[in-house]
Amino acid sequence: MDRYGYLKVAAAVPAVKVADCRSNAEHIIAMMRLAAGRGVRAVVFPELCVTAYTCGDLFLQSKLLGAARQALADITAASREIPVAAIVGVPIRHGNALYNCAAAIACGDCLGIVPKSYVPNYAEFYEGRWFASGAAVRDASITLGGRDVPFGTDITFDIDGARCGVEICEDLWVPVPPSSHTATAGAEVIFNMSASPETIGKHEYLVSLVRQQSARAVAGYVYASSGFGESSTDLVFTGNGLIAENGAMLAEGERFSTGEQLVTADIDIEFLRSERLRRNTYTDYTSAMPLRTAAAALPAPTGGRFERRIDPMPFVPHERSDRHNRCEEIFSIQSTGLARRLAHTGCRCAVVGVSGGLDSALALLVTLRAFDRLGLDRKGIIGVTMPGFGTTGRTYRNAVTLVEESGATLREISIAEACRRHFADIGLAEDDRSVTYENAQARERTQILMDVANMHGGIVIGTGDLSELALGWATYNGDHMSMYGVNCSVPKTLVRHMVEWAASVEQNGAMRRALEDVAATPVSPELLPADENGGIAQRTEDIVGPYELHDFFLYSFVRQGFAPAKILFLAMHAFGERYDRPTVIKWLRIFFRRFFAQQFKRSALPDGPKVGSVSLSPRGDWRMPSDASAAEWLRECDALQ
Repeated sequence: MDRYGYLKVAAAVPAVKVADCRSNAEHIIAMMRLAAGRGVRAVVFPELCVTAYTCGDLFLQSKLLGAARQALADITAASREIPVAAIVGVPIRHGNALYNCAAAIACGDCLGIVPKSYVPNYAEFYEGRWFASGAAVRDASITLGGRDVPFGTDITFDIDGARCGVEICEDLWVPVPPSSHTATAGAEVIFNMSASPETIGKHEYLVSLVRQQSARAVAGYVYASSGFGESSTDLVFTGNGLIAENGAMLAEGERFSTGEQLVTADIDIEFLRSERLRRNTYTDYTSAMPLRTAAAALPAPTGGRFERRIDPMPFVPHERSDRHNRCEEIFSIQSTGLARRLAHTGCRCAVVGVSGGLDSALALLVTLRAFDRLGLDRKGIIGVTMPGFGTTGRTYRNAVTLVEESGATLREISIAEACRRHFADIGLAEDDRSVTYENAQARERTQILMDVANMHGGIVIGTGDLSELALGWATYNGDHMSMYGVNCSVPKTLVRHMVEWAASVEQNGAMRRALEDVAATPVSPELLPADENGGIAQRTEDIVGPYELHDFFLYSFVRQGFAPAKILFLAMHAFGERYDRPTVIKWLRIFFRRFFAQQFKRSALPDGPKVGSVSLSPRGDWRMPSDASAAEWLRECDALQ
């Protein structure tokens, strides 16, 4: 693995000639060299690639079996000069049976041979005619090249610091694949060599199997299947190369290619280990089958580049076909949570502070949906707009439009005079623009919302989002507080996306235009006076940093458990064209400083629904002492300069 915990792997589909073992070995060796040149540490080849899968009754010929063993010896010898571990498919005679096997080769040695556990004997597959099941073969060995080589289904391989397991084709399709046991016993990457012919609709099912098995096993899964050179007497082989990680597809080869393919990707071993640690049910299901491990002492890679797409917005759905369904699901989770709280309390009134900004717009929309679900009159939703010293005409107009056009009840209550009186009471100078000046306005607004809710027997709907909670960008006991926070696990990048989506499906023209303008408005608490043109003078992202960066940091830190150095490495791949390294480090340091310092606000959060895989609820997903030190993380940030 590299220093960030990535293992570069490959699925290879070589050109084969049926029953020509010498030619096949030459192509395998050439592809091993190609893989090594790209920095690959482990490459898997298709099932029985040394002979070709479609040899039929030739598998029972001693000439073919002898040629296959010689080809395996040639590949093993060539591996002395190639810094890559290769897993190749070969028929192996052991005792009185013939097995369909995967041979792991590295550094001039055959590390071990794993026989296929489940041998099909149906439809187009009649492997049972030639091969025996290796499911019961454990703790055995076979002599190759004058040395004993481990042989059995109880073998894993240590490749460049990552523990790897092997299964063969049909093994994946059974109710409990061997890789389920291998993974729970410690294997982090599963290699599958296959020879699966193409039929209508099969590919989609195969992809779902690979994704699902990688998710269940919390592992990387590398799948290589036979291609164009196999016999087409009765079947067509299309050369599938698939690489998945914990349910996500990292790379796919070209189906129906007439040429050789090498599909590569970097699997995040560190993330897989972190994910297994946080799932206590994973360790509850530990395989009772003892496993042997053979290690490959590979030399350092000679080349290669990082081959993995890093999503700059991990919280936001990107596929247009999936966008509507994903946004609708998020919206439904939020509104259902609120509906349940309203039903439990018997409230027929909800109070929302509507500022004309992103968060309050989404909170209002969620509240509208919750009322509709319960069959409540939308007039019971009181949208309160509270103009202050920094309120601009743009946000004010959008706030009023959203409340009025939605059918909710609008109340306008200025906070200016109340705040001036409060400033005089506490002795704050008229021209003071300190944090007291700002927070007093936020607390005045919260007091109004709470009191209006008391007047009408309602509850205050919180508008603060996940990004603000991560950074502590909220006034304690001000906008930090509510009676139910519907946006508490929706980060700012996703809030904007949700508002844009809501605008795209809105039928009311005035509402749609207002939502579109809200989505285009700079994020601001509007607590400082407007500029000379009446525009927003206080822009949040100028103060705390771009939310797209902070959301990326948040996901990498909380969801994936990464340290600052790795987060920086990934951020530069995701945002390298928009931000330079010093800028990313600057905001990364601010993220960690604020995240640790502001935990006390998260420790006092009101209830709210979890939406995605990241939540900072002190009762659920994130339990951190309020006085935890950020020193270790900040020292690493400083070392990155």
